[in-house]
Parts: sequence; structure tokens; C-alpha cells
Amino acid sequence: MVSVQYRHVGWLICVVAISFYSCIEIKGYKIDSDNNIYLLDSAWNQQANQLIISQPTGIGIDTGNHIFVFQRTGRKWVEPFPDSLISVPTIFEIDAVSGKQINAWGANHFVMPHGLMVDRNNNIWVTDVALHQVFKFSHDGKLLMKFGVAREDGNDSLHFNRPTDVTVDKEGFFYVSDGYRNSRVVKFSPTGKYVKEWGSFGKGDGQFNIPHGLAIDSQETIYVADRQNNRIQLFDTNGNFKGAIQNDAMVQQLPSVAIDAKNNVFAIDYDPTLNKDSSAKGSTFFSCGITTSVNQHFGISGKKVRESSWFHDIVIDKTGNIYVGDITGLKVLKFKPRTNALFSLDIYQ
Repeated sequence: MVSVQYRHVGWLICVVAISFYSCIEIKGYKIDSDNNIYLLDSAWNQQANQLIISQPTGIGIDTGNHIFVFQRTGRKWVEPFPDSLISVPTIFEIDAVSGKQINAWGANHFVMPHGLMVDRNNNIWVTDVALHQVFKFSHDGKLLMKFGVAREDGNDSLHFNRPTDVTVDKEGFFYVSDGYRNSRVVKFSPTGKYVKEWGSFGKGDGQFNIPHGLAIDSQETIYVADRQNNRIQLFDTNGNFKGAIQNDAMVQQLPSVAIDAKNNVFAIDYDPTLNKDSSAKGSTFFSCGITTSVNQHFGISGKKVRESSWFHDIVIDKTGNIYVGDITGLKVLKFKPRTNALFSLDIYQ
């Protein structure tokens, strides 16, 4: 199970368990004998993945319920990184209902794409770990701002070292998880002025071992996917530690976190341990809460089984559908909650 720890209000552990083998109901919501709560949207996946030809490392969603996918378009993470920019589109706008392409852009900007998020004004924010830069684009792909010095790493107010993700608060301040080599979160003003930073390498409160993903809820709580510590840390917008959510699964990575419209928290994990056939044990996505914990892990089929895959990012749309990017299978997957009933349960109120 996943536990939520709040130092300022004491220990809080609330667990809801679901039988793995039997068919049960929770307040009228039925879980079948296969333990399917989320179903793969096969038609959407087939349509959308005609566009995905490489690792889909970042996923976001705009106010119109369009999915944005940041992919490496023919490249994989191989060091040293290539010198050349990717000459074809890397950012794809996809209809969340039909899976059809709406737009594609992002050629000749990136070397090694990583994180993507869409802010409340439908601006697109992305990171490039090879260029050590953060980019802000308009909804249709016009470059608005960029931060960091291209191909020059560092850990001061002007440099990043393989930044991983971005999130933006209500006032337009933005936060960068930086990242693979700096173990910090950096806060900037809406115009890009350095404000402050927090974090260092380690396992303690406010320390990170690869801050890999970011999200922010309606109460302006910032969630940091502390990847190699297999947890999510919570902070206010000034970097004050508020608590932590520790993954119950003893795996190596927790790469990303997402918040739905009701402030429910979702995350993905990854276990690289090899099966007998030399495939990785793989990823799951799971849900957890702040005052309650609903700790259900679901694999690539939508069942409560960890299967070979490597989820890298996650986003939730307005109706509770979940989208993940699988960088092993080179595809984006959409999961539908069965009848969307999961989001009407009392445990989510």
C-alpha cells in the first residue's frame, strides 16, 4: 500500500485494500474477477500510435482536452548525445476522443526531448536534457522563451544540468526539476527571473535522487516525483516541505506524478528487474490521496499485474481517462476507468 506522511500533523496512514482474486463491490462499484478497473482504449491507442515512432517521454493536456506528446522521433538515450537537432516534428497534438492528429511541430529545436507540460493558458513547456534547456511555446508551436545555456551544464541561476520537467502555478511562476545531475527544484518568475531553489542529493526530507517529474494541484501544492527514492515529495510554492507519499512497491523508480481535476494523485513506477525471458518486470500506474490512500497498481493491460513496459510520464483528462507514455513499447496508452465510476466513489470526495 501507499502511505502518506505529514510531519506537521503527525503520522497518517489510511489504507483501502481490494482483494486481488475475488469479485467485490465498493459502494456499488464492481471490480470483476480479472481485477480490471481501467480498460485499455484499443481504438484510441491504435489511431494515436500511428503517430508515435519513438520514445514518448512527455505528455500533457490542454484546456480543450487535446493530448500533447513529446517524442524523441527516431532517437534513444545514447551517450554521448548526438550533436544534431532533430529535423522532424517532435510534439504531436492528438484528440483525446478520436486519437487523431490535430497538429505536429517541434522540428529543429531539440536534441534529446524529455518533459512536457501544458499550463492553464495552453502554453507548452518542454525540457531537453542534452541541451540543458527549458522551452516555452505557444499552443501552435511558436517559441516564446527559452532558459538555460545550450549545451552548457551548470548549477547556478542561469544553467541547468539535464532538466527533467516543468510545472506552473496560478500566478505564472514556474518550477523546473533539475534533474539528473543537480537534485534541485528551481523557481522562476513569470518573466523568467530566478527566484529561489531548494533540494540537494539524498534521502531526507527535501532531498532528491533525480527529481524527475512535477505537478501542482489547485491548492498550489507542488508534487515532485523523486525517482530513485521511489516516492513523491510535497512542497508549498516557497519550497517548504509538506509531506511525502512513499510507493509501497519496492521498485527502483517512480518517474512521474499527475493530479486530476479533483486533486487526486496518480503516479507511475518502474521495476527494471529482469524476468526469465530477459524482459523487465515493468511499470504500473497507481492512485493515492492526501487524506486517504487507494493503492491499486495497474499494469499495461489495465489489470493488477506488473507487465513488461516502461512508463515515463502520465496525465489525466477531465473525465478521468489516464494516458501514459511507454518508452519501451514506443507508444502512448489511454486507459478508461470503467464507466468513470472510480471518480464518484466516496473515498475520492
